[in-house]
Amino acid sequence: MARPRTVQLGQFTEDNAEAIAGRLERAGIVWWHKSHGRFVQVLSAADWGVRLFVEADRLEEARELAREVVPDW
Repeated sequence: MARPRTVQLGQFTEDNAEAIAGRLERAGIVWWHKSHGRFVQVLSAADWGVRLFVEADRLEEARELAREVVPDW
């Protein structure tokens, strides 16, 4: 079975990422996350929070779900 192609949805706080992930799962959207350890976060201000990746074919739907959690995103 081929794995779906994923794209980055965005970078979120841990709490928001968890809430968005729940919505993605309920919608049946394939997703994964990448978070950096404290050492990397100290060295690079760009590596805060959690990056969420979603299946490329459902990116727009995933964005709508993310905006339910973070309306001004």
